[in-house]
Amino acid sequence: MSTTDNTFALTQYAHGAGCGCKIAPQVLKEILQSSVTQPSQNLLVGNSSNDDAAVYDLGNGNALISTTDFFMPIVDDAFDFGRIAAANAISDVYAMGGKPILALAILGWPIQKLPTSLAQRVIEGARTVCAEAGIALAGGHSIDTLEPMFGLSVNGLIEIKHLKKNDTAQEGDLLFLTKAIGVGVLSTAQKRGLLKEDDKTTLIKQLTQLNSFGEKLGAVAGVTAVTDVTGFGLLGHLIEMAQGSNLSAVVNYSNVPKIEGISFYLNQNTIPDATFRNWNAYSVITEIEGDVNVMEAFNLLPDPQTNGGLLFSVKPDSVNEIIALLKENGLEKFITPIGKMIKKEEKVIRVEK
Repeated sequence: MSTTDNTFALTQYAHGAGCGCKIAPQVLKEILQSSVTQPSQNLLVGNSSNDDAAVYDLGNGNALISTTDFFMPIVDDAFDFGRIAAANAISDVYAMGGKPILALAILGWPIQKLPTSLAQRVIEGARTVCAEAGIALAGGHSIDTLEPMFGLSVNGLIEIKHLKKNDTAQEGDLLFLTKAIGVGVLSTAQKRGLLKEDDKTTLIKQLTQLNSFGEKLGAVAGVTAVTDVTGFGLLGHLIEMAQGSNLSAVVNYSNVPKIEGISFYLNQNTIPDATFRNWNAYSVITEIEGDVNVMEAFNLLPDPQTNGGLLFSVKPDSVNEIIALLKENGLEKFITPIGKMIKKEEKVIRVEK
């Protein structure tokens, strides 16, 4: 790491962090309202279902997956910022069950505030993760901005029969999650100078971990719906899955994986602002039962994740196949279902102990 990297803490140059930069759900809904009819021939997935990526039928049994994602720094180090942003953007292709094939960079850089050598480190970090995913960072676009921001536009391919969407869960399906939640809390602790060194290592490791397991899920017929958990938190993305499938969901809170040691930071109230925005959007359709640690659940279920885990629903008769696949791919910590899809109730989400 260069001296320049140590001099500038990137999170201090941005008002938000990672996927916590997302516009609040209620505001986004207003922005996306439109009376314009768009051409839909060959479009298998558009923005009507709040899915992770657009999908276009290529007419030969295969489809093109197209997505973009960018945000402001969630960590201080430029190289790590590039790695995280790249992994997060590529995740949307994996969440559709697809294989990424190409990426383009999206860079906004405050030239008057931060040296260009740091921007180079951001790009280099992204190249590293793209190489890990087996794709080229083939070009992109950059502009001079007030705050640093970075991300990728990513394309992928998939056999249409393997396509996974976020609104096709079925009643009785069991729910799995492939990463622990709490990233927003840890990143807020870092910005406030409270993050322990060991926890920083944990944070970076999780943020840069590719969700390539999604490509394997695409081939499993018993997996009915998939999404990745990002800025709206586990709660928000499960709500999208349940509402899109015309169902409700029960969350077994004690089974939800949480980053080890997260209570230390919760006790110091290191809660991202986006957590409150998310909760305000979802509280009216969420029921948390009395035997649950309500304050902890409130702080963690809507906690904005960056490059969070894959949330997916599985038919009961395919659970053993999924557990074996999780173990084969080093995800044995995540073999316990975190909940279940149920018949539609008054509340969309019911959180039980």
